[in-house]
Amino acid sequence: MRPVRFVALGDSLTEGIGDRTGDGWRGWAALLAGSLGEQPVRFTNLARSGAQTHDVLEDQLPGALALRPDLVSVVVGVNDTLRQGFDIHAVAGRLDQVYAACAARGAVLLTACLPDPGGTMGLPGALARPLARRQRAVNTVVHALSDRYGAVHLHASDGDWVADRTMWSADRMHPGERGHRQLAVRFHALLAERGLAPGPAPSPEPESAAPTLTASLWWLATAGTGWVARRCTDLLPQLLALAADDLRHRARGTSVRLDLRTSAAVSAALAALTAGESPRLRGGTRQ
Repeated sequence: MRPVRFVALGDSLTEGIGDRTGDGWRGWAALLAGSLGEQPVRFTNLARSGAQTHDVLEDQLPGALALRPDLVSVVVGVNDTLRQGFDIHAVAGRLDQVYAACAARGAVLLTACLPDPGGTMGLPGALARPLARRQRAVNTVVHALSDRYGAVHLHASDGDWVADRTMWSADRMHPGERGHRQLAVRFHALLAERGLAPGPAPSPEPESAAPTLTASLWWLATAGTGWVARRCTDLLPQLLALAADDLRHRARGTSVRLDLRTSAAVSAALAALTAGESPRLRGGTRQ
């Protein structure tokens, strides 16, 4: 029996940032790969920090398809929300192409919706709310396309794990080891329901301690400052304008208009996708 081929696509979350082992990163996908069954698993992680949906489509997908995968994870979209040129129409179109290409090759597709970055980083409400609307838009698209292509879909955008500080690394943007293990355990449970993960689930218990408050403050004072500075040249001017618009609507009691505007944009993006033959064989599985 040939090894199961598992290829992971996406950004820093799937690359494993926050779950350090030795001199590198491990992450939820590598943890999951070690628990897919007794037969050998050939795991390839093509995810890269900072990747957006266009990077997955243009750079990572061709390499993934060349490996003839049995299982492909596609978890991406947060970095799109952190860019000034965020366009849910473009995000939806790219994800549709990636999902369709994987499904057409007969690969089992893994997807997930994710928490909004403003909330996990603890940004002030006026700054966090516009980012939350963007992430909800991405999550709605991921939900719809996961159903369309029969993906194994993990609902990870909310729940106790998001607010549990022990699940997150010092940067408050990436899960720590415990958080990565939580994602691996939940993905394993979904695959096991389909008979695709006969091996034992990954352990949910971390091998290293969660970052201390001192470590988190040190990150913010060092690496975190550089991260914010890099984003400020792109996102911050627009984010401040979005925050001002949010505050104006809240003062007038018309915040619902912003939510309706986002919902309308998502509906239009999904409606614009080509309605060609879908390789979907069955509905997506969620947890």
